[in-house]
Amino acid sequence: MSLPPFFASLSYLDIAAVLLLVIAWLVTGRLTEHPPAGRPSVSVLMADYRRDWMRQFVTRQPRIFDATVIDSLRQGTAFLASACMIAIGGGVALLGNSDRLEGVARDITPGIISDALEIRMILPLLLLANALLKFIWSNRLFGYCAILMASVPNDPNDPLAYHRAGQAAEVNITAAAAFNSGLRSIFFALGALAWLFGAVPLMLATVVAAGVLFRREFASRSREIILKRDL
Repeated sequence: MSLPPFFASLSYLDIAAVLLLVIAWLVTGRLTEHPPAGRPSVSVLMADYRRDWMRQFVTRQPRIFDATVIDSLRQGTAFLASACMIAIGGGVALLGNSDRLEGVARDITPGIISDALEIRMILPLLLLANALLKFIWSNRLFGYCAILMASVPNDPNDPLAYHRAGQAAEVNITAAAAFNSGLRSIFFALGALAWLFGAVPLMLATVVAAGVLFRREFASRSREIILKRDL
């Protein structure tokens, strides 16, 4: 049984390595956003703090601090979106320069053909493209959140105050989820670069990337601190 023409330069081990990366990427995202009930992730724990933030926002005067925080969140998404655009542009430019690509192929993996290198570079570029879209959407959602926050009445006794604060909190949480998804894509895009060295390095890099993400979400020191909501 032969591989389709597009995959002719790849081995079954290469395809297995790519499938492992895709599955690890999807599973880490799923478990991070929907963890087991008894083991919440940092992302889920921070969602509760975001709701607390908006409840405190109703009675805080002045609200300059909250505006500063939202602005810093938007700046973070904008910075990472710009970084992804630069990385994608560099990768596409390299794909369009066949001579330089062949030189890179010889330096990284002796004996590899340029077609195989092109295919191996497409994977991190796709992950970076997904990260870019997530950061753009996150930035827009944080903008929506800022508008919702601006619409929260100054009077805590106003029946709309806590309702709109709750809306702002949920939009903020959705924006954070998109931001975290973009970060996960960057982690796996960096891991996907190991494919330039072969299928086995790609598998190892996938395991490392997934392990780092799981540790930070479920076994980090910061998680232990965040868990201590009460005195």
